[in-house]
Amino acid sequence: MKNGKQFLTNSFSPQLLKFLEDTCIFFQPWWLEAVSPGHWGYAVTKRGDDIVGVLPYTYKTRLGKYHLQDLPLVFSYLGPWIKNGTAKYSRNMSEEKQIMTELINKLPEFAVFNQWFHPSITNWLPFYWNNFVQTTRYTYVIEASKRIEEIWNGTRANIRTDVRKAQNILSVVEEKDVSRFLELEQKTFQYQGLQLPFPEEMIKRIDDECRKRDVRKILLAEDNKGRAHAGVYIVWDNFTVYSILIGSDPQLRNSGANSLLVWKAIESAISMNKNFDFSGSWNEPIERFILAFGARQVPFFEVTKTSSKLVKVYRAIRKFI
Repeated sequence: MKNGKQFLTNSFSPQLLKFLEDTCIFFQPWWLEAVSPGHWGYAVTKRGDDIVGVLPYTYKTRLGKYHLQDLPLVFSYLGPWIKNGTAKYSRNMSEEKQIMTELINKLPEFAVFNQWFHPSITNWLPFYWNNFVQTTRYTYVIEASKRIEEIWNGTRANIRTDVRKAQNILSVVEEKDVSRFLELEQKTFQYQGLQLPFPEEMIKRIDDECRKRDVRKILLAEDNKGRAHAGVYIVWDNFTVYSILIGSDPQLRNSGANSLLVWKAIESAISMNKNFDFSGSWNEPIERFILAFGARQVPFFEVTKTSSKLVKVYRAIRKFI
């Protein structure tokens, strides 16, 4: 198996690059390299010379075994991406299942597989038939087809109150550099007694790649003293804006800054005629906050498989510790 850098420089065909153009931002080789340098790849299925399906993955090696995991330190989707068919529904479904089966068979031998599938993937049967396990998770989406006035009127009264309050005391600025945003992330986790759950260097790599391609925006809400109350980090592809990170200063959390920034991020998505994805399953307080913006709940799959007996034993023991 080749690592990501080798795959990128030696084996990347024009056909694969073309196929990836209309896939999710998290499927792009530059994103995978930023998240997991040198430790990523694709399973690819063809019909003749045409690519009809890909399954990207990032991996770690432990005890000489591959762990194909993308439970995100920074939120992202992966999973299979299948070319849309033009035949009747039943024929398309049969072909989709066959392509998924081929993609599964082309994965490297692994000890652990764990990915969050893109919400557009509504069929995981071939994975079930190959002894994978699925957990349903949820994200929340505001559709691009909605007018901004319709979205505003669909928010709860407390959100509109917070946004108006914050607009009176805060300014929203677009940051060119990620440093101040990372400071807010540090404060967010330190307040909870936690370490930052991702390396800062990874965020800087992601930011550098997204900035070069003009597919990211960092919004900060600051007061007249120049203090940043909160920040939101959004990225986008051809169809969707994803809110992948949000942070705030716990000492300044009553200003309504979070509500204001989420609203501004939604406005940005609608202005680009893209869906807005709040990104991922949430704990109860955050879910209530998101629903207050009138977002629609959308299910997606977390798909896992453990092939290593050693890993199975280790996980069983941990349940009793």
